[in-house]
Amino acid sequence: MPTSSSTTESNTKASVEATVVMNSRPQTAANSAVVRSVDRELLQCLRSGESKAIGDLTQQLGVTATAVRQRVERLLEVGLIAREKVVAGRGRPTYRYVLTPAGYRRAGADATELAEAMWAEIVAMADGETRENLISAIASRLGRQFAAALREGSNREPSTASGESTTSDPATEEVRADETEAVAHSATCSCHQSTDSESFHLRMQRLTSMLQNKEISASLIEPDSDEDGVLPVLDIEACPFPSLTAAAGDRSMCRLEEQMLSEALGEDVHLSSCRLDGDSCCQFTTKSDLESEASTKPDSSKTDSA
Repeated sequence: MPTSSSTTESNTKASVEATVVMNSRPQTAANSAVVRSVDRELLQCLRSGESKAIGDLTQQLGVTATAVRQRVERLLEVGLIAREKVVAGRGRPTYRYVLTPAGYRRAGADATELAEAMWAEIVAMADGETRENLISAIASRLGRQFAAALREGSNREPSTASGESTTSDPATEEVRADETEAVAHSATCSCHQSTDSESFHLRMQRLTSMLQNKEISASLIEPDSDEDGVLPVLDIEACPFPSLTAAAGDRSMCRLEEQMLSEALGEDVHLSSCRLDGDSCCQFTTKSDLESEASTKPDSSKTDSA
């Protein structure tokens, strides 16, 4: 029985109205992944926000489909792009690719100059209380992001052996943290966690690795003894943000880093050594370690009187 043109048009329209399924791999390494220059070119092709198929990318980049697929696989692996499965009618599904939130951040312009200008204006604010509250809020936000990533890594470890993944998008974790916590915090960290020294030690190790992935010269100095309560020291060989420190002309960045690390680790952290004081490096120690060290030192007044 012949079909009318209206019926054919309706069926065609129904088949074109495809079912789109987003398929994004875990984005754990999205912020720290090293992106090759050829892969960065593909990210630039997707900056418009329009999803593109392999054929579109092949034509735009001027390379073979095999080369494009290799780049796509690498970017999917680190969570910088997501794959859309488009099912149209009874035919084979097709795939299109878009940037993830992390991909947009990596494909965007370098924000260094913007960050330097904003920081210079912050430290130049005449109202000291407003300035300190703002710096504290920035430190708190950064600390919560690190803490969320540390929790994510901890939750993921048990499922690694089975090949399963329980990770979520770090950007989503950040939003959730912002929704449940106030942006402004006091300069003293109040986010203590009831954890033993072993779990804190593991968090220190993970945090050190995260800092290294961000090209920060960080290392962990292990304690000389196995005594209970003796914790490692975080060593920063070079200032992570030298231009911001120079612009500040004071210890604003030092205070920010102290609070940020305290928020991330869930325990008060103190800058025990600083390059601005002529030390060879910056070292961060828990305040409990400082108190323990102070309690073991002999009282100079008693020694003198003796």
